[in-house]
Amino acid sequence: MGRLDGKVALITGGGTGVGRAAVEMFAREGARVVACGRTAARLEEAIEAVRAAGGEGLALTADVSSEESCRELVAETRARLGGVHVVVNNAGVGYDYELTHPGGMGDLAATPPESWRDVLSINLGSVYNVCRHALPSMIEGGGGAVVNVASIGGVMGMPDAHAYTAAKGGMVNLTRSMAVTYGPRGIRTNCVAPGGIDTKMIRHRMSAAGDPHLDDAARYQISPLGRLARPEEIASACLFLASEEASYVNGAILVVDGGTTATW
Repeated sequence: MGRLDGKVALITGGGTGVGRAAVEMFAREGARVVACGRTAARLEEAIEAVRAAGGEGLALTADVSSEESCRELVAETRARLGGVHVVVNNAGVGYDYELTHPGGMGDLAATPPESWRDVLSINLGSVYNVCRHALPSMIEGGGGAVVNVASIGGVMGMPDAHAYTAAKGGMVNLTRSMAVTYGPRGIRTNCVAPGGIDTKMIRHRMSAAGDPHLDDAARYQISPLGRLARPEEIASACLFLASEEASYVNGAILVVDGGTTATW
């Protein structure tokens, strides 16, 4: 038996990176998965991989910064799969956002107002939008698990990306508050705080500074393990928190950073 047999797992940002890894991993553990995101082709590719491996899933496009879009997302999930048991709030923008929005990952004084609003809306508002509609279904179904994918930027100071760190810090404390409120109703809420992950989100920033994979001194500045995380390593942490193996874990912030924060 898989660790998520009989569960319906809704995963935002499910077309790439950590989200894509979680979609495939959760399906292998028996969940019927919903990959949610903005790019239909990537979502369909993820679900095709799930089906090819014998799993079951749906690709549903949604704008998680829109409350109405999230209402429709949860309603369609319930209509087609019968409910929601696990939510992984993974959708977000990071350093790649500055490629199309100059200053969007800058310090506070350098961040344009529209970028401040957008980053908070996508990275933090999405948690509200999805959970506002998913939580009643989860309560009705007897409980479940919410996993919020934040960042070590939400638990430590950073010299830039202030909108991003504000959003991730908000996600960290929202996780704790949800744990207190919804724990008695059978819903565990926990948070994964990754360090650097080898995805498009930070590759261009690495390239601009010189590829740390090629220089030992730079590599070990990233983490004491000398490398970025693989998306699957973060997805594994999400799977643990979503499963019954974490049945007494509620309100936790699981840092998965190769030891980066241990050096601060």
